[in-house]
Amino acid sequence: MSQTTPKQALVVRGGWEGHKPVETTDLFLPFLRDHDFDIRIESTPKVYADADYMSGVDLVLQCVTMSEIAPEEVAGLRNAVGNGTGLAGWHGGIADSYRASSEYLHLVGGQFASHPGKAPHDRCGDSTDYFLPHRITMLPAAADHPITTGIEDFDLDTEQYWVLTDDYCDVLATTTLAARDFDPWGRAVTCPAIWTRFWGAGRIFVCTPGHSPDVLEDGNVRTVVERGMLWASR
Repeated sequence: MSQTTPKQALVVRGGWEGHKPVETTDLFLPFLRDHDFDIRIESTPKVYADADYMSGVDLVLQCVTMSEIAPEEVAGLRNAVGNGTGLAGWHGGIADSYRASSEYLHLVGGQFASHPGKAPHDRCGDSTDYFLPHRITMLPAAADHPITTGIEDFDLDTEQYWVLTDDYCDVLATTTLAARDFDPWGRAVTCPAIWTRFWGAGRIFVCTPGHSPDVLEDGNVRTVVERGMLWASR
């Protein structure tokens, strides 16, 4: 009896520890193994420059907030995705990576700009100062998309990402940031919260919720991320 060759998943995790790159990616390793992926884990993007290896990768799961990437590394990632490797991630691990690389930002199609905080008098000086109750609103395109079908609007109380994006993103869900009396912006702003993007023969999936393990364990968020990884994979 012939055996199916396992798919290859590369997990690149690191950068700012506040997003718990090890703990959050560990949540999804059993899911990937259950879906016949062999997994390699790296703590830097150096592997992206290995063209021979990257040519056999079916899915890159990246969780690297901020940090830096060398020109040959981002070129390797872009080439791999263009040739069919999928790229997936959440929150700052994909939408706030490698801020100084325009080539990376062009690939992913969205960049973290801010996560507005609570009113000044409600702040206590820790990370919860930036946790806001907000809604993830599904767009009509989400109803029939394999990542989001069956998922309705849902609410979270965590960081709400304001992202800068372009219209090459296929947006499945949005979130609207309020304009409050103490905010310098004068009207509410709606930003993508879940989007996909095609790059050559490859697919890219981004979910902006995912600040911490508890957010990723929310039933809706976890379902979206799991489906997003499978959708993006070669």
